[in-house]
Amino acid sequence: MINNDVLRSIRYMLDLSDIKVVEIAKLVDPALPFEKAEVQAFVRREDDPDYVECSDRVLAHFLDGLVIYFRGRNDSLPARPVEKRVTNNLVLKKLRVAFELKDVDLHDVFAVAGFPISKPELSALFRQPGHHNYRACGDQLLRNFLKGLTLRVRGSS
Repeated sequence: MINNDVLRSIRYMLDLSDIKVVEIAKLVDPALPFEKAEVQAFVRREDDPDYVECSDRVLAHFLDGLVIYFRGRNDSLPARPVEKRVTNNLVLKKLRVAFELKDVDLHDVFAVAGFPISKPELSALFRQPGHHNYRACGDQLLRNFLKGLTLRVRGSS
């Protein structure tokens, strides 16, 4: 899925302002060169002349920042390195951690979106890429997950 779509979906889900998106991303690295104008360019439509592609680096900082924003920073552990490549599976993992979702919650999120998923399919999404049962998360699956999570967070109204 395009990083801009992921950022746009999460921003809508949590009703975040442009400034709040920047603040969350900077929780991971305060020196990150990321400003409000960039967020505005990221959330524009692809056909807009001011549209800018969101890099993996920025999205990774934002997702890690969400984990810190919702769960707090654990100073007893060393800081995890920010991922260089953001995949759909990584987005699922980061949102699962940030919202403290258990397997039952994940099944509910997919069911609310009208996209039920079996237990083996779900566990395959969270395995390491080299594992023989690993399954890459497709764009449709991630879109439905974001849709279901949005309905869960914002309510169905």
